[in-house]
Amino acid sequence: MAIYLNNAATTWPKPPEVAEAVTAFLVEGGANLARGSASKRDLGTLDLVTTCREELASFFGGYEKGDPRYVTFTGNVTEALNLVLKGFCKPGMTVLTTSMEHNAVIRPLRRLQEERGLEVNVLPCDDGGFLRLEELEHRLGEGADLMVLSHASNVCGAVQDLQEVASLCSRNGIPLVLDAAQTGGEVPLSASSLNLAALCFTGHKSLLGPPGIGGVVWRPDFAREVLPLLDGGTGSFSAEERQPLVLPDKFEAGTPNLPGVAGLLAALRVVRSGAMVARSARKKELGEMLRRELACLPGCRVVGGGADPKRRLAVVALNVDGWDNGTLAFELAERWGVETRPGLHCAPLAHRTLGTFPGGALRLSPGVFTEEAELRVCLEALATLAKERC
Repeated sequence: MAIYLNNAATTWPKPPEVAEAVTAFLVEGGANLARGSASKRDLGTLDLVTTCREELASFFGGYEKGDPRYVTFTGNVTEALNLVLKGFCKPGMTVLTTSMEHNAVIRPLRRLQEERGLEVNVLPCDDGGFLRLEELEHRLGEGADLMVLSHASNVCGAVQDLQEVASLCSRNGIPLVLDAAQTGGEVPLSASSLNLAALCFTGHKSLLGPPGIGGVVWRPDFAREVLPLLDGGTGSFSAEERQPLVLPDKFEAGTPNLPGVAGLLAALRVVRSGAMVARSARKKELGEMLRRELACLPGCRVVGGGADPKRRLAVVALNVDGWDNGTLAFELAERWGVETRPGLHCAPLAHRTLGTFPGGALRLSPGVFTEEAELRVCLEALATLAKERC
């Protein structure tokens, strides 16, 4: 039986309600959105999508009392970030970001830098993975058009001081776009309370939903400034040859991932249940136990995450003396059935910041269904492997 410690990549297993909802849509529903005859099945799809928007708006503290129009569905958080950045950034603009960003942020910005002459300023983080707030304050004072921030590192779990970053951006009148890939569903978030211009999320990580569904929670005035990434059919305003400017139609050309919406809605309801809240707290405890035990393991070096347990997720990055982390991951999987993630984790800037570039690190990320006994197997396996290369 596999011991799955790669939940920062995607959570697994999914709650059974998720698969049931996806199957039910495909078997019993199946009607496209706003492209039917207003039959019972057509109205069922409309109700499904509207309800999911409403629950996402409530969950993420959406604007105008959780108006569902300001929730856009995308395929994932990468598409959400591309939609925001490529739709907002114009030639000559200055964008601030950090040295802990995922390539979902850095690659769109580098393309915009090359193609539109965007100025991209990457603000330094310390070796724990935390943004230096004094540097941010200084750069904001010099002027910028946008700030893009990954709320938490997918490499080492370091959680940025979002409240302070949001406050600094608001005081300086700079829109803040949040990459909540690692924290959406794990850390309480309110887009409206934080005055976020856009909160970008994915469904398949801590929201426990299926892959292929994510989205954006918009601040209304910011959404009006962003151009659509795609143009096409929306099932509305069909007489017009231009993309509608009303939300949510503006950013949703083509048929959405409706089975994914069904699964995400089911997952949201599971995540908000009391039982899952308790499991999330237990996951946090197990993550801290794992970090403590690894720090005491001879030959093992834990990187990033800082000293404050309140400022990190249950995500641990490490290297073991004498081992290439890719080979280490292979041995763990082959000999003990422990599934992890080695390498650079699509975040080379983060590894440069943490001092683990170009070799990267081995990442362990327990989930809400991880048991302590499984972590004990992993720890014993790592101790055995470390001794083999002493």
